[in-house]
This record gives sequence, structure tokens and C-alpha cells, in this order.
Amino acid sequence: MKIFTAEQIHRWDQFTISNEPVSSIQLMERASEALAGWISENCKNHRKFAVFCGNGNNGGDGFAVARILYLKGFDVDVFIKDSKSKFSEDGTVNFKRLRDFSGISVKEFKDIDQNNFDHKTIIIDALFGTGLSRNIEGEYKEAIEKLNERSNIKISIDIPSGLFADTVSQKDSAIFKADYTLSFQTWKKAFLHPETGSYAGKVIILDIELSEGYVFNTETEDFVIDDVTIENIFKPRSEFSHKGTYGKVTIAAGSYGKTGAAVLSTRSALKTGAGLTFTLAPKCGYEILQTSCPEAMFIEKGEKYITSFETEKDSFAGIGPGLGTHTETQKAFLKFLKGYSEPLVLDADALNIIAQNEENLKLIPKKSIITPHPKEFERLFGKSENSFTRLELAKNKAKEFRIYIVLKDHHTQVVTPEGKIFYNITGNSGLAKGGSGDILTGIITSLAAQQYSEEHAVILGVWLHGKAADFAAEKYSRESMLPTDVINELGNVFKLLGK
Repeated sequence: MKIFTAEQIHRWDQFTISNEPVSSIQLMERASEALAGWISENCKNHRKFAVFCGNGNNGGDGFAVARILYLKGFDVDVFIKDSKSKFSEDGTVNFKRLRDFSGISVKEFKDIDQNNFDHKTIIIDALFGTGLSRNIEGEYKEAIEKLNERSNIKISIDIPSGLFADTVSQKDSAIFKADYTLSFQTWKKAFLHPETGSYAGKVIILDIELSEGYVFNTETEDFVIDDVTIENIFKPRSEFSHKGTYGKVTIAAGSYGKTGAAVLSTRSALKTGAGLTFTLAPKCGYEILQTSCPEAMFIEKGEKYITSFETEKDSFAGIGPGLGTHTETQKAFLKFLKGYSEPLVLDADALNIIAQNEENLKLIPKKSIITPHPKEFERLFGKSENSFTRLELAKNKAKEFRIYIVLKDHHTQVVTPEGKIFYNITGNSGLAKGGSGDILTGIITSLAAQQYSEEHAVILGVWLHGKAADFAAEKYSRESMLPTDVINELGNVFKLLGK
């Protein structure tokens, strides 16, 4: 799914109006029907709504939603700035339609304090849409701050008011804090970054049938990894195949006290379908690995830490989980990189070793995949002001070194050497545990060994990782799920893909 900027979304609306053809007010009605339909279906236990409307088309959506909800049998109050408010052309049409219903009360922002919304009243934010380009001030800011203090369920239409669609807002900005955001047709970048996404709550994308032709012909570098993306990438297992068909994996991982990382990475590589899996690890991990991962073959390199990196011939290697940064490991790893030219998956301590000298970055083979969490990324490339600037830095570095960067976050970002960004929307906070990254390394390495391109391996890999985590959370809760639970759910994800 393509992600468009606020300006591109505005042009998308206009293109639809011109080419469907459909009038602007008809398109607003279509959007409002979709909004009210979702709200009425999912908020059946709440009979009262307080809809806060601005002067633009977002407010026009709010007026229409209020009218439709009232016709569906809900109690609705509408709030506007004051009686002198002037609305957009379409907003004015829907405000007049609203006034035809005496059962809908129209109040002003100054009346908020006199309205003690009970716990079953839902607050709907229709103040500002994606066109906002400045901080909210005056009565609107005051209203948002008062509403944020309320414990009622809050729903934003299109985007939480005060939030910019394409970039981070200023620290002192007034931003509506939604529990749900009902947006149209595609994700906005603001929903996908930690500094801004927390205001959106759970994001629901509603299809209002904007022009497909516009999507096809409009270029963007930003994408969401959705089900269609995965269906186009996933290759079902052939009946006429053998273990050699699905490649060889070498996982170079582990050190004394950190053999668990090697186990997690190895097991996830196996569960993702690699034909043959080898684990290169120190001798101290032999019994643990052979007992916990009997399907994998053990390659001994060192006593308590790895002192040599000689990967299995024709295998795709994933290096780093639990590796440690012992002096001999560092020397051996950097020596290996100097003589190796095939793509690799590099994670954890492999990245920490590289980060010790900026010149080491040049040793990463072209088309390799690195999977840093934010702190590891900072060690490699320096500090960033926020996740938006970090992503821009990642784009520059991916292009410079011709590598794929997997920026691990709540919505992990895959950055390609060509500058494309793919946001992953599977996964949950249950992955915020040690070992989760080790699993991702094994998954991506396994897919790359199975002849998926590097781009497809990382896109499918982060999606699989997150989807398995969602299944694990459903079974065990986000608090109690373990990385091993995520590995065990990979089979269920593949079953889903095979349907």
C-alpha cells in the first residue's frame, strides 16, 4: 500500500472528483457514511456522542457524521467554536442539513465545562484534517486541552487534530489524543512514528473508493507492508522439492552466557523453512545447541567465544546474536568482512563491532541486510533529533553503502538502497523483550537462503516476525509471551499464508 503526503492526498480527492465524476459534497457524504457505519457498528454500547467540528472540510465530515448517527438512533451533540463561525463550502452545506434536525443540539466550545459527559459518551474530533500546517492556537487549543483531560473514549476523523500528516509536531503543540483514528484509504506517515503515532491510538483505514487510477500513476517512496504486498512476495512450497531447494543457512552467534541468542536465531531459521541450517558457535554452546536445535548442524569455532568466521560454502550467513565483543572475536570478524563479498544479515554485536570505527562500515558487503534497534543505529551512524530525521539518515546511508537497513521500532521500517521505505504494521509491544531481534535475524537469513531477493526477504521477514508475535500475544498476552512463543507461532502464520 502506497503512503501519500497530505498534498498528494488532497490531489487524490480532486482527481476522484474530476474523473469519477463525483461532486465534492457527494464524496464527503460517502466518507461520512463510512465513518458513521464503522462507529455505529463498533460503538453499540454507547448511545451518546459529542462531535467537535472545525471550520473546514474535516468539520463538514463531523456535521455529516453527527446527522447520520442521529438518524441511526444515537443521541448527538455538536460543538462549534462560536455562533459566528464560518465554514467551508461543503461544511456549510452539511451544517445546514444538520440544523434541519431539532433533536441535535449545537453548542459552543465555551460550553464544554458545563457538559459533564458521562462514561458512555464518545467524543469525536472533527476539528482539523490533514491540511493543517501550523500549530493550533486560541479557542481550538483550549478545547483540545480540555478534551484530552476527559477519560471518555475519543475518536478522530482522518487524523488527530493538531497532528501534521508528514512530519513531527513541535513539542508544545496542542494535539488531540485519540483512542481510535478513522482515516481514509491509506496510512499517513504520522501514524507510523513513535513521537506522533501515540496520538492516533488504533488506526482504522476506511475505503471510500478514491480513484485507483491516481494510486497507480502517482509515485512515492513510502509504503505500508499490507496483505496484498505479502501475497505478491510469498512463494508456496513446491511439492516437487528437496532440502537443497531451500538453501543453506549459517547462523554465527553466541558466546559464553549468551548461547540462548544462538538458539533463538537458529530455531527461527529452521521454522522459517531453510533446507539446511548450520550454527557456527563456540564450544561452550555445543550441548545446548545440539539439544535444543537437533535439526541444525554445529560448527565449533572457539572455546567461550567465536574466534573464526568460516561460513558453510554456498550458505547465506546471519551474524551477530549473542556474539559478544571480545577482542579476538572482533579481530576475527573484521578479518572475515575484509575477505567476504556476498550479502550477509548483520545484527546485534556484529553491528556493535562495526560501529567502533567508521571505516568498518565500508567493509559491509553490498546488498547486505543490517537490523539495528535505535541505539545500535545511533552507534553506527550518529544521533538523530527524532525518528523522522533518523529515517532520512537511514535512507542516505542505505544509498551510500548499497545496503538494506531494518530500523527496528514499533512500526519497523525497511529501507532499501534505492531509497524506498516499507513500514511494517504487524507486531506488538510483547516483542519488547530480549531475544526478539535474534528471532528476526534467523527469519530474514532463512528467507534470503531460500532465494527470496534481499528486498523481499526483509519485507516478508519483518511481517512474519510481527504476525507471529500477534498470534503469540493473543494466546499468552503481551506481558507473558516469550520469544520462543513467537517462534512456535511461525507455523500458524505459514498456514494462514497457504490458505
